[in-house]
Amino acid sequence: MNSGSLKIMVIDDSSTIRRTAELFLSAAGYKVILAEDGFDALAKITDHHPALIFCDILMPRLDGYQTCALIKKSGKFHSTPVIMLSSKDGLFDRARGAMVGAERYLTKPFTRDDLLRAVMDHVIPAA
Repeated sequence: MNSGSLKIMVIDDSSTIRRTAELFLSAAGYKVILAEDGFDALAKITDHHPALIFCDILMPRLDGYQTCALIKKSGKFHSTPVIMLSSKDGLFDRARGAMVGAERYLTKPFTRDDLLRAVMDHVIPAA
C-alpha cells in the first residue's frame, strides 16, 4: 500500500499541533484528516476511514481517553490503531492510554520522525 492512499486522522484542540502534524504527514505523502476534538473526530471517522489516528489527551468536551475508548468499542473501527498525544509523560497517563486501547503514546512536542515512525510501526506492516 503506498503512502498516498493512507488516511491519517489527527485529533487535537490546538491548531498549531494540527498544522504541524498535517505538515509532517502530508509531506510524507499521507492524506490527513483533521479534527478539533473527540466529537468532531467521531463525526469524521465514518466518512474517512483513517488507517491510523493520532489523538490528543487534553481536549474539551470529550477527552482523548474517552475518544479512544469510543473508537475501540466501535464495531467498525476497533482495530484502527490509536496513538495518544500528550504534553504529560507520566506513567499513569501511559497506563490509562493502554487501558483504553491505545497502541502507543507520544509526548509533545513530537518530531517529524516520531510521527512517521509511529505510522510505519502501526500501519505499514499490516498493509
